[in-house]
Order: sequence, then structure tokens, then C-alpha cells
Amino acid sequence: MELGLNKLPWYGQIGAFLLIAIIGLGAFWFYYLGPQDEALAETQAELEQKRAELAQAELDNIELEEFRIEVDDLNTRLEALSAVLPEQEEVAGLLRQLQTFAVQSNLTIRAFQPQAAVTQEMHSEWPYRLQLDGTYHNLGMFFDRIGKFPRIINISDVVIRAKEPPELNLTITAECTATTFVLLEAPEPEPAPEAEPAPTD
Repeated sequence: MELGLNKLPWYGQIGAFLLIAIIGLGAFWFYYLGPQDEALAETQAELEQKRAELAQAELDNIELEEFRIEVDDLNTRLEALSAVLPEQEEVAGLLRQLQTFAVQSNLTIRAFQPQAAVTQEMHSEWPYRLQLDGTYHNLGMFFDRIGKFPRIINISDVVIRAKEPPELNLTITAECTATTFVLLEAPEPEPAPEAEPAPTD
């Protein structure tokens, strides 16, 4: 090969050397750099996919944490409601407590009429129309006792009339609506249907 190249003029030798170099570089790229580039491209694609999965996992983790905070807030609100809203079985005792407040305030309950209940999402409203006889001072004491009671009892639609003729410790007749809020019980999950036995031959 050297003898053959030596017979070429100098510019021929340079051209032959360049041709050999180009062929060598082409072979190097084809057999080594080409596969390396493809492997690098695949690795880069996998890396981008992993980065996207990691970003999605971080977003999911943030959403999960926000959901947990929301659940904790709802549980806290439910516990707070449970502390001030009676269960259905406690309503009778609550009504007896109203009677006790009236007696302690020197009021006489003339009428006690249940009204139509209103059901909300987490509780139901149970209103009762009361008719009371006594004095302004007695009525104020009655409302004050209700206001200090730990359970929620709303007083609305208050109507006060002077009693004719007034009597000793009986100067007014008052009507009002006392509404208590009953916490609804969560429905129990339905039992899963039993699997039917497989038919036997």
C-alpha cells in the first residue's frame, strides 16, 4: 500500500489519505456512534418519561394532602356539630329541658305544638310552637337559659301580647317557635350480595 501511495503525486497521496479518513470516520459512526446516539436518545426519552411521572406523582401527592386536609376539616366540623346537635333519641330529653327552663323562669307553657320538620343535608330542623304565660322578666330569663344551653335551640317568630286583665305574675302571653337541630345518622352501608353457588353437574 505504501509503495502504491508513494507512486502517487503528493496531491494524490493527500486525496487518498482524506478518502481513507472519511471511510474510517463513516465506519466509526456507523458501527459505534450511530448505535450510541440511538441508545442515548432512548435513555433521554426514558428520562423525560420518568420526570413526567415524578411530576405527576408530586401533583397527586399535593392533591392527596389537600383531600386529607379537607377530610380532617369535615371531621372536625362533624365533631363540633355532634357536640351541639342532639341525636334523635335525645330530642325528648331536650323538650323536657325546655319545660324545666320554663318552670325555673316562673313561666307556664299553655301550648306545645310540633311543626313540620325540615330536612337538610346533614341535619333536620324540628320546630315547636310554644305559648307561654308570665311576665317580661320571666320571659327574658327563659330566653337567657335557652341561650346558655350547650345544645342549639333557636327562638324565632316571637309574639308578645299583654294579658287582659293582668294577674299577679301573669302580665303577658307570649308565643314563639323553638327550633332544635337534629344530626342525621349516616346510612349504614348495604351488605354485599352473597355470591350464588356454582351449579353442580
